[in-house]
Amino acid sequence: MGWAIAVHGGAGDIPLSLPPEKRLPREAGLRRCLDVRELENHPHFNAGKGSVLTTSGTVEMEACIMDGKTMKCGAVSGVSTVVNAISLARLVMDKTPHIYLAFDGAEAFAREQGLETVEMSHFITPENIERLKQAQEADRVQLDYTQPIQKEVPKDAAVADGDSQIGTVGCVAVDNEGNLATATSTGGIVNKMVGRIGDTPIIGAGTYANHLCAVSATGRGEAIIRGTIARDVAAVMEFKGLSLKEAAAYVIDQVPRGNAGLIAVSSTGEVAMPFNTTGMFRACATEDGYSEIAIWDSPTK
Repeated sequence: MGWAIAVHGGAGDIPLSLPPEKRLPREAGLRRCLDVRELENHPHFNAGKGSVLTTSGTVEMEACIMDGKTMKCGAVSGVSTVVNAISLARLVMDKTPHIYLAFDGAEAFAREQGLETVEMSHFITPENIERLKQAQEADRVQLDYTQPIQKEVPKDAAVADGDSQIGTVGCVAVDNEGNLATATSTGGIVNKMVGRIGDTPIIGAGTYANHLCAVSATGRGEAIIRGTIARDVAAVMEFKGLSLKEAAAYVIDQVPRGNAGLIAVSSTGEVAMPFNTTGMFRACATEDGYSEIAIWDSPTK
């Protein structure tokens, strides 16, 4: 048994022709950040600064954290001024009798607890203003980091010179004693309805940890919620007796292709990072010295 940690920066239709100026900053971010708070502060990912915009041009961030040993968890939605939504989720877990706070209640609790808050404009980047414009012109809800859309392009067509379509960030970790934890943070999807809630803050869908494994999912939130992906990995391990990698692969295979990816670690230090999209920004490190930074099937070590 040994420690292990894995992070993701989102899964989606990431073309092999992804330009270096779009690929390298994210690889560097994953390598440096093996930490959700740091990824929230990285504008190249869809969480915290860099969160995508609602149909009204506003930011509504979501985050969730869970401790596998105690099964304690905390989640927030509709956050628009808190610098690190994952820190607020942690406070919900540690300082309240509840699991989930949202919108005005979550914002008020953040101020009460002294978390750093800023004007919403802090989170809004020129790139995401342009993405919202593209989505509204195409009259569609779209995943983040999609390149300019032509109305005649099929809805699910990959863009040849595109960018990652999904940039939710997540982290899973296990310590030397087998204690597991997971955290996920996101800005959602471009041009989403105000008030829309995705899979990230829903325990068992986008985020889950118990004594067997810790899981953080990424992809199309509605598909992940329907599949209860994160909880299913643990359930398959428990009831089918599969290893983490077998369980994670099995669960992802049950989700319609092109919709999901996940990162997971087990209590024994095993790491799994399967996805059924074109690619997934991901990284991991283990106590035995192994590390991996990858986007598509071939990792960069």
